[in-house]
Amino acid sequence: PILYSYFRSSCSWRVRIALALKGISYDLVPVNLIKDGGQQFSAEFKALNPMQQVPALKIDGITLCQSLAIINYLEETHPNPRLLPQDPKKRAQVRMIADHIVSGIQPLQNLSVLKQMGEKKMEWAQNCITSGFQALEQILQHTAGRYCVGDEVSMADLCLVPQVANAERFEVDMGPYPTITRINKALLELEAFKITHPSRQPDTPAELRA
Repeated sequence: PILYSYFRSSCSWRVRIALALKGISYDLVPVNLIKDGGQQFSAEFKALNPMQQVPALKIDGITLCQSLAIINYLEETHPNPRLLPQDPKKRAQVRMIADHIVSGIQPLQNLSVLKQMGEKKMEWAQNCITSGFQALEQILQHTAGRYCVGDEVSMADLCLVPQVANAERFEVDMGPYPTITRINKALLELEAFKITHPSRQPDTPAELRA
């Protein structure tokens, strides 16, 4: 497999965690979203992913884009360890939390949107994340065990940790979100989350390295 990734992309980080948890080795091709006006806009990368976004994963003779589509494919082709619970209610909760983050928070504060916001980009990002986290904190109080849904790492957790990293980068006060904070801390102790961290990627700038 070949993963096209950017060290700071939360969508790419989700996929890196899934690959690590499932023990799938891959080659990483960095796509710098800022350098040269954004390498994702090159003709070469547009041919790979017409949406001009990371991640993209070449695997088993196909190219997949969109992080949850990639993670679902990995789940179906490499079922262990499981990232979706067997219980239909828990599985629905996992998908609900993942969608809450990947549809309801992250796209509103990603690079392409922030570019449009000019001087207000910090305030905009904080507002988007805060409103999303207020809802997420309430949801997790009903679903969480050690992790987002019960005590097993799931697709929801793969979405949570990168989004908390975004919140910290945009200086969001995490005080009102004790459940999110507790789960994030527990997940960051796991090896798959450590080795895939943005501070430990081949394309991480020297000043941001762990």
